[in-house]
Amino acid sequence: MAIPLENWLKAALLEVQEYVRMLGKVGRGCVTRPFYFRDVIEQFDAIGIGSLTVVLLTGLFTGMVLALQMGITLDVFGARSMVGRLVSASIVKELGPVLTGLMVAGRVGSGIAAELGSMMVTDQIAALRALGTDPIRKLVVPRILAGLVMVPILTVVASGVGMVGGWMVTVGLLRVASSVYWNSVVQGLFIQDVWMGLIKPFFLGFAIVSIGCHVGLRTSGGTQGVGRATTNAVVASSVAVIAVDYLVTQVLIVLMY
Repeated sequence: MAIPLENWLKAALLEVQEYVRMLGKVGRGCVTRPFYFRDVIEQFDAIGIGSLTVVLLTGLFTGMVLALQMGITLDVFGARSMVGRLVSASIVKELGPVLTGLMVAGRVGSGIAAELGSMMVTDQIAALRALGTDPIRKLVVPRILAGLVMVPILTVVASGVGMVGGWMVTVGLLRVASSVYWNSVVQGLFIQDVWMGLIKPFFLGFAIVSIGCHVGLRTSGGTQGVGRATTNAVVASSVAVIAVDYLVTQVLIVLMY
């Protein structure tokens, strides 16, 4: 049975309202006591260290396939030595932040939504409130702080490993000297590109974790609701990564170039 457009719009506006309300509570929780430092450190480990393996593999193989494709394309122009320049610019400015964001969205966004959703349907969050503990301060603020710190670090790691993967293919398969590749990498990067690659992950990390927390806290309907929340969190955060990447890129281009 199709949902009437009016009801769909009301539901969408309600979700936006609740999301903004949650962000307001998060902002207040970041600057007022109490702080849960132990929970913040635990989330650093869960979001950062826990995602390291998948981010390393993604960055490595992205750099390798990028170098392989670029080498084939540049051979037409006799410019195989320029592979490093294209690999570095592509990974640092765009592919590193976006692919890291998508991997973190798939792993962390779903995990946060499932964890908080399970706590919602089993009344654990209601129990926290009954004990006088603010669930936003205890559960959401540590996760958002961890996302803001760890996603940029993971992006730097992915970009570095991606360039190493490109170097492996360029030297091993394309038969380009190692010094030529790294000189090309340095020539292809400008300070604006580096800043763009460092600034975007802050926004992506915030979007991924905040959406996962919002979806988890809005879960209802028992175990089926937890499954729906997990799916919705992954879809919404993945789309948000692409949308936020475009918007932030547009703003940074206006400000820096």
